[in-house]
Amino acid sequence: MSRIAKTFALLQSNRKKALIPFITAGDPDPALTVDLMHCLVNAGSDIIELGVPFSDPMADGPTIQRSSERALKHRVGLTTVLEMVAEFRKKNEQTPVVLMGYANPVEAMGYEHFVLKAKDAGVDGVLTVDYPPEECEEWVKYLEQYGIDTIFLLSPTTAQSRIQQVAKLAKGYIYYVSLKGVTGAAHLDLKNVESMLEKLRAAIAIPIGVGFGIRDSETASAVAQLADAVVIGSRIIAEIEHSPRSEIVKNVGNLVADMRKAIDNKCS
Repeated sequence: MSRIAKTFALLQSNRKKALIPFITAGDPDPALTVDLMHCLVNAGSDIIELGVPFSDPMADGPTIQRSSERALKHRVGLTTVLEMVAEFRKKNEQTPVVLMGYANPVEAMGYEHFVLKAKDAGVDGVLTVDYPPEECEEWVKYLEQYGIDTIFLLSPTTAQSRIQQVAKLAKGYIYYVSLKGVTGAAHLDLKNVESMLEKLRAAIAIPIGVGFGIRDSETASAVAQLADAVVIGSRIIAEIEHSPRSEIVKNVGNLVADMRKAIDNKCS
C-alpha cells in the first residue's frame, strides 16, 4: 500500500477528510520551500502537492503563474525540486508528497532518469497536467513499478469516456477541478460539485479531492462535506505573495491551520 493510500485509509478510519495544500517549489525563493513544507504538515496538512516551476503553465491562473516566475528567477528546475523533496524526507518520512507540473521538464530529464530520482527522493505521486490518460498507459505502468502513484485531473467538462479511462489508470486519488477555466477562479457552485462527485464515484473507487475556488475556511469546510480531500492552492500562493518574507512561514501556517480546523469542525 502506497503512502498516499495509507494516509487516506487512516483518515477514513478517523472519519476525517484530507487537507492537501499546493505550493510552488522555489517560491518566493528556494531557501524557504522545505521550511514551508514542514510548516504545512505542522498546520495539519495530510498530503503536499509541490509544484514544479514551468515557463508556460497553461492550466494555471495569474497567481500561480507568478509563483512559477519567481521560482524560475532562482533557476529552480525539476532537479532542484527533487533535491527539496529529499531534504524534506530527512525529517519527515510519513507525509506523502505529490509533484504537480507539466510534461516538458519530465521529458527533458528523461522518463527513466526522472522516475529513479523521484523514487530515491521520496516522491509518492505525480500529477502531470498535460498527459492525457488516453496516451500514457505505459507511463502509469512505469511509475507503478517504482511505487509512485499517478494522479489525474478531472473537470466539469470531462467526457464519460475519459472518466472511465482515468478510473482504470489513476492511483492515490483523483483531483477534481471544480470550476471551468484556470486555477484561482471564483464562483464555486457546491450543488454542481456534489452532482459531479456522485457521477465520478459511480465510476471511480479511489478518493476524490476537490480544488479550484477554495479561498476561505467556510468554502473549505463545505467542500469537505462532499469530497474526500480539500485541495488549496491559489489562496496559499497569494498568502506567500503578499506576506513580508519574514512572516511567510507563520502566515501560511496560520492560514492552513484555520482551514484544518474548519474542515474538522464541519466533518466531526
